Amino acid sequence: MSAAIAAAAASVCVSCNSTSSDHSDQNIQNHYSIPFLPPSPQQSLPIFSRYESQKRRDWNTFRQYLKNHRPPLALSRCSGAHMLEFLKYLDQFGKTKVHTDNCPFFAHPHPPAPCPCPFRQAWSSLDALIGRLRAAFEENGGQLGMNPFGAPVVMLYLREVRDAQAKARGIAY
Repeated sequence: MSAAIAAAAASVCVSCNSTSSDHSDQNIQNHYSIPFLPPSPQQSLPIFSRYESQKRRDWNTFRQYLKNHRPPLALSRCSGAHMLEFLKYLDQFGKTKVHTDNCPFFAHPHPPAPCPCPFRQAWSSLDALIGRLRAAFEENGGQLGMNPFGAPVVMLYLREVRDAQAKARGIAY
């Protein structure tokens, strides 16, 4: 909103709040003297698809992770090992219970009682995340052949997570 429009709106609000009867005609006149201005196209925000919004949010999360990393990491210096650190860091926010080998409910698809096994990120969530980050990396100036999200070690980690989670639920691939 421009300063002129803001000032005009403020003056209308001030004059509309007046309670004296001798100013009632002036209030009406001030109220109708402000022309209607449609929002400019520059002020409207672009509408993103759900995928684009998730990709943007994931990219910003990863950039924040790089910034908070000790020592801070530049994107150009990231490797597959750094991607594994990031994926393991995300496990703390997971919502999927993954039974350990010594859990009595290991390999049971529907355990009958709660257990102390840790929550992890689901394999499908990690797989989708890596796909979005691979695309975001290339869209943000990364070189096609240097994408750390497509590193063989990351693909191997995803396969291991998938197999371990399936085994913990008693599902054979």
